[in-house]
Amino acid sequence: MNQIFSRLGIALALSSIFTGCQTTYERRDPTGETFPSVLGTALDDRVVTIPDDFSGQETLLFVGYKMESQFDIDRWLLALNESGVSVSIYELPTIPGLIPGLFARVIDDGMRSGIPEDDWAIVVTIYDDAKVVARFLGNATPLPARVVLLDGDGRVAFFHDRGFSIETLLRLKEALKQVRSEPLASTPKVR
Repeated sequence: MNQIFSRLGIALALSSIFTGCQTTYERRDPTGETFPSVLGTALDDRVVTIPDDFSGQETLLFVGYKMESQFDIDRWLLALNESGVSVSIYELPTIPGLIPGLFARVIDDGMRSGIPEDDWAIVVTIYDDAKVVARFLGNATPLPARVVLLDGDGRVAFFHDRGFSIETLLRLKEALKQVRSEPLASTPKVR
């Protein structure tokens, strides 16, 4: 579990070297909205389309814009593990700007060197579409991480960007329970 904790921190540490001026988007709560379609590349070199590749399942995303986001993500991961929450989890280092995109391979290779190969599939770095994610979730306050629960249709069922707390963990667990009890919107209802 400790090895998992360092993934996003490595990515964002390396990317902070290359980041320059970037557009700032105000904080917003996108709950109920469909997550925008964005492409990222997992450390196992698989191209991932979010949210399409997660269709039909609940998925918890940890979006980090800065290296310091990792501390918050580590607390979430530990609490989720200790409380027995079972959900697909992806860490999304989201690194906007032309320069980081040019050095994507170097940044990703740096992450790979500190992450067990078994975990490469759940770390999906977003470069080209980072601005889309930042606009959707807001980045005016880049810390802490954004915690986004997607339902099976790619809609945001839970959103939090104010840091880990036990109360927030309980709200996330309740949102996950609610998502699991509702039929997918694309599934016809039986009458």
